[in-house]
Amino acid sequence: MKIKEYIPLLENLSDYSKTTFREDATAGLTVSILLIPQGMAYAFLAGMPPIYGLYGGLIPLFLYGLLGSSRQLSIGPVAISALLVLAGISELAEPGSDHYIQLVITTGLLIGIVQIILGLLRMGFLVNFLSHPVVAGFTSAAAVIIALSQLKDLLGFPIPRFQYSYETVLYAVEYIDQSNWITILLCFSSIAFILALRRINKKLPGALIVVLLGTIISWLLNLENRGVSIIRDIPKGLPGFMVPELSFETIISLMPTVFTVTIIGIVESIGIAKVLESRHQDHEVRPNQELLALGFSKLGGAFFQSLPTSGSFTRSAINSAAGAKSGMASIVAAVFVMLTLIFLTPLFYFLPKAILAAIILLAVRSLFDYREAIYLWQTHRRDFVMMLVTFVFTLALGIEEGVLVGVILSVLAVLYRSSRPHVAILGKLPGTTYYRNIDRFEEAEQLEDVIIMRFDNQLYFGNAAYFKDVIRALVKDNEPKIKYFFLDAKSMYDIDSSGLRALHEVYRYLSQRGVQLYISGAIGPVRDMLHKSGLLDEIGKDHHFMYLNDAIEDYKVRKSTETGL
Repeated sequence: MKIKEYIPLLENLSDYSKTTFREDATAGLTVSILLIPQGMAYAFLAGMPPIYGLYGGLIPLFLYGLLGSSRQLSIGPVAISALLVLAGISELAEPGSDHYIQLVITTGLLIGIVQIILGLLRMGFLVNFLSHPVVAGFTSAAAVIIALSQLKDLLGFPIPRFQYSYETVLYAVEYIDQSNWITILLCFSSIAFILALRRINKKLPGALIVVLLGTIISWLLNLENRGVSIIRDIPKGLPGFMVPELSFETIISLMPTVFTVTIIGIVESIGIAKVLESRHQDHEVRPNQELLALGFSKLGGAFFQSLPTSGSFTRSAINSAAGAKSGMASIVAAVFVMLTLIFLTPLFYFLPKAILAAIILLAVRSLFDYREAIYLWQTHRRDFVMMLVTFVFTLALGIEEGVLVGVILSVLAVLYRSSRPHVAILGKLPGTTYYRNIDRFEEAEQLEDVIIMRFDNQLYFGNAAYFKDVIRALVKDNEPKIKYFFLDAKSMYDIDSSGLRALHEVYRYLSQRGVQLYISGAIGPVRDMLHKSGLLDEIGKDHHFMYLNDAIEDYKVRKSTETGL
């Protein structure tokens, strides 16, 4: 066993230099400047005291820096995971209470354990089964829910937690006269200020600057006495070691949330890592190693009171743009967060919650993927419907239900497409030996008594009935002139026992109607199954060809012999 396979940072350090460290240190500092205000904001979003968001930028970043195969992915507290945690755990305990905090930390531990198990079982491929339209629909709905959850801190008056988002809106509208206009002004001016700084220079740490300025203004003008809600005490110092609660009843009650956050966290994190991999092309992202890295980062973080963490698109993009070359950038970011915890947390006492709401609102703006909806509407209506259904169900039913609907839709989409694969009727392009889909090539020529069909998938139990139905319908529509049926099997990469039975039934069906069956282009594994089953002998080895054109030429010779021409 090569230890570098499981600790990728060691491989990166084998040719490390001062210049590389300088780039990693710059990236780590840049990320930490954004992580500090975001960590507090996302902890607040998750119903946790802000300090737990800062804890999420400590041990998890250190462990991921050691174990992650991505050189630019930045993990830590993120908006969607925070919302998922709030949606699930708030049904079991009051947000902010000691019991609630304990349950959230235990949730992070369980998510870590599940991800480690998936990584050890080499099940990283599972991320491919949640389609991008479904993820886009879910994240867009989550962005709306997150934005609505910030109404209480934007408007400056308490809004009860409701099961459905529209109830939050109705309550806010009904009691809008209770709004604190200083809070509203503070939130919107913070958003405007951050956006203005981005226009001036995208590298400016707008969120941190707003946090510092807002805290100073709040202190100087004594905004707390004017009805503005502030953060108050944030504990100073590093988190202590703590063993999360792991009773059987607790584990069972948390599993729906664990399942939801695990799925979205894996898809989100590995998806971001893959995007950065294709952009840099200087390393390989290994999904199974990523599962281990993400799992151990949550596992270790849970023992030091961390909010559950995941990959952040915003901070990863900044990490990449700042020149991160290895996981050392993540470790450097953790060091700066550690220094903040030791020396700077008392400075945030007067920080208005409205400013954290502004940071959250700006962060989730990018989650609302309307461009993807427009693109899918123009290019693939079926995927657009999947995105829309996931979006609507998530808004109407809730976060966990939306994830479940998304998973079911993704699975159903795979099953549907596999059970009804593409089938093409082929014709010959004039003056060539090429055969193409007659629906795409108008010049393709068909023979009068011949059907040439290409089946573009494996032939297995899931589509065997469809395979038979298509052939029967083709023969029925072309009787009595059809005398030869050519199955182009070059796209048929596998066949199981149900597929063999279906092919046998097709052969008998065609034989009863005086139609000869030819098979061409079957690849090795399929030919082996045809031979082992005896079907190749039954059909006739002289009716099986490597190339479609050879089969057609043989047909022409046979036909001329039969007609005496």
